[in-house]
Amino acid sequence: MKLPIAYYGHPILRKKAALIGTISHEIQHLVKDMIETMITSKGVGLAAPQVHHSLSLFIACLIEEDDEEEIEQSKIRVFINPKILDFSHEQWTQSEGCLSIPRIFRDVDRPISIKITALDLSGHAFTEEFQGYSARVILHEMDHLHGVLFIDRLPSKQRKALEIQLRAIKKKFHSSTISADMGRLVTFE
Repeated sequence: MKLPIAYYGHPILRKKAALIGTISHEIQHLVKDMIETMITSKGVGLAAPQVHHSLSLFIACLIEEDDEEEIEQSKIRVFINPKILDFSHEQWTQSEGCLSIPRIFRDVDRPISIKITALDLSGHAFTEEFQGYSARVILHEMDHLHGVLFIDRLPSKQRKALEIQLRAIKKKFHSSTISADMGRLVTFE
């Protein structure tokens, strides 16, 4: 089932997500719905807070590259209770957007590589290194788990230039859905 997106201005997007104690049937069902939501929304990543669940969980469609840096395939990965263990000091800049902030894209500086640990949907811990585009997607989704949006990483002058667009998003999406969302904030233990 496609889940409703929390748009810019919704308070859940600014909350630190709660750790997941048990990977229950409800969590597995939430992940299934998140995958459907991400695919139908044409996203490459989706964090639980973006679908009104303040949980430390995100999914990402990660691109795997071969030795010649050509795209081989992409697959959806699940990250539960993730932590960044290390990141490169080397940065790179690329345009980012967000399902919670429609139609706004801006260049964001991020580390070119990261090392992360998390649980998969079966509850198995893994530690893995990611580079390039995959690292960027993971870092973007990790930000959501800490109440940070990609626009927060912009220089203040660029952020200020977006104020009119951001107010329009907040007005269009947030004010009409806030009452419906109040009963939907769910956490799982």
